[in-house]
Amino acid sequence: MEVQAGQLLSQINSPKDLKNFKEEDLEAISKELRQYIIDVVSVNGGHFAASLGVVELTVALHYVLNTPYDQLVWDVGHQAYGHKILTGRRQVFHTNRIYKGISGFPKRSESEYDTFGVGHSSTSISAALGMAVASHYKGENDRQHVAVIGDGAMTAGMAFEALNHAGIENSNLLVILNDNCMSIDPNVGALKEYLTDISTSKSYNRFRDDVSAVLSKISELGPNAHEIVKKIEKSIKGTLLKKSNLFESLKFRYFGPIDGHDVNHLVKVLNDLKDIPGPKLLHCVTIKGKGFAFAEKDQTKWHAPGLFDKITGEIKKSVSDKPQPPKYQDVFGHTMVELAAQNDKIMGITPAMPSGSSLNIMMKAMPNRAFDVGIAEQHAVTFSAGLATQGLIPYCNIYSSFMQRAFDQVVHDVAIQKLPVVFCLDRAGIAGADGPTHHGAYDIAFFRCIPNMIISAPMNEEELRNLMYTAQLKNHGGPFSIRYPRGNGVMPDWKRPFQEIEIGKGRKISDGEDIAILTIGHIGNEAVKALLELNAEGYHPAHYDMRFVKPLDEPMLHEVFSKFQRVITVEDGCLQGGFGSAIIEFMADHQYQTQVVRLGIPDHVIEHGEQKELWQECGYDSGSIIEEVKKLAIARPTKGMVG
Repeated sequence: MEVQAGQLLSQINSPKDLKNFKEEDLEAISKELRQYIIDVVSVNGGHFAASLGVVELTVALHYVLNTPYDQLVWDVGHQAYGHKILTGRRQVFHTNRIYKGISGFPKRSESEYDTFGVGHSSTSISAALGMAVASHYKGENDRQHVAVIGDGAMTAGMAFEALNHAGIENSNLLVILNDNCMSIDPNVGALKEYLTDISTSKSYNRFRDDVSAVLSKISELGPNAHEIVKKIEKSIKGTLLKKSNLFESLKFRYFGPIDGHDVNHLVKVLNDLKDIPGPKLLHCVTIKGKGFAFAEKDQTKWHAPGLFDKITGEIKKSVSDKPQPPKYQDVFGHTMVELAAQNDKIMGITPAMPSGSSLNIMMKAMPNRAFDVGIAEQHAVTFSAGLATQGLIPYCNIYSSFMQRAFDQVVHDVAIQKLPVVFCLDRAGIAGADGPTHHGAYDIAFFRCIPNMIISAPMNEEELRNLMYTAQLKNHGGPFSIRYPRGNGVMPDWKRPFQEIEIGKGRKISDGEDIAILTIGHIGNEAVKALLELNAEGYHPAHYDMRFVKPLDEPMLHEVFSKFQRVITVEDGCLQGGFGSAIIEFMADHQYQTQVVRLGIPDHVIEHGEQKELWQECGYDSGSIIEEVKKLAIARPTKGMVG
């Protein structure tokens, strides 16, 4: 649904148009831009509060910088909606995150203003530094390079690695720290406390105002202006706030904190900073959800609220008279509390996704046994390994896509040492509207190659509970992974007594003739739907829920390959090296001569859209399964049919 823009915003189709306005118009433009984001997201959905918090900063940056020649990198991209609207995508913004529409994140193939594709956090400083070094090498010394990074993203090790490197490069780099004390959930850790100390220090804020006054008159100080300002900063900062040395010890010039919602002051400061050489950091204090009272009050809830009434703040949810199945993440969260109540060795760990993973349920019930470690997947894994060395049973909950960042730690710190860390991989498979940076396509493939690793996937909520229960019963000789998708399961009546599942043991869903369908995980429910239609048409394939990719249920596979000459494998994961590949390897190792068709994510990047739309595009939804069965199997009359 397309929404009309305000009088000023409707005249802006590029940053060049924005520059035609006077500075006194920028506040009104910011208000219209914020309202436009509210209007569009309320009826079309998407991320919300993060972009509201950087409206003024976005306007100021595109007003001051010569984009796209000057290069602007947005960390994560949740905060880049205003950027997209100002850079020629206002008229298609209503297609944001919709199948075949524009991406919810900056994307190089979408616009020349999107200098770097983002989706995972904490990459902006590294990318902008690479651009800055390249510009310096090519002699483009008039080119500006700006990384906008949130204080949540700054908790990741990669951001500090980039700061450490940038400090020794004499490159034209400005890092803007968007400090709102939030990622998706409230930020945690020492960095948050450090930034709070800076932003609330009365003495330092007085000093900040003095330096701002000096900056505003920098041209009046003559040829030695930069040296004068350096000396002032060095002497006064050392006296007033020793903690300011964190960034300056990395050889960054630190400026701020300043009000990130004062667009005219931002323009003034950004213009001044353009004339200061070398690496600089501007600390902007903002409010996530700024300008929408409900989002300001509950920033976690309004990170990505879905459709809502922009007047009342009511978030719209589908209503049904029938009991609905829960989200897999909520089954995980409630099951963690149940298991931890029975076993005092269980601990919960997540890297900055307590509400996204529902570990927040355990954090509230057992705060001393559940940890949000910040956006630090590598640390989360090795921290879990440390807990495991002391006889505890850590459940490390990480989105499948984000687990890619901690692969080395899984190998070296967990698997080699045979430590019993339980990896609960949320958002496994196609993640939906977040697109390729969030699809959990590769975890089966990259975990399969790791020795001592158990790989499992539940087909429904009951299996998830039982796999979680099984994982903590005994030391299985190494890590135990459980992958499950984003969204709802299939069992409204899901909270059933725990039952141990034999490691490497699948189950037969239905017997059949001519062809066997082997599935792993939730996508097996698409096969169940397909079989209902196929049976009605006289096709009777068998269906096996394998449950485990490693170890495979070899007795069951011997049964399958001894009985059937045609096999279809179905997985919500990449075909290269995935579940289907494991089945073919088994077949080859045991010299079976069987026709195997693999359905799963093909070998190319899958864009954004609803999960069912993308399953169909990739060819492993129920309709695709039906099509493949009809190609391979023989139709037989159903029992009781004549003719």
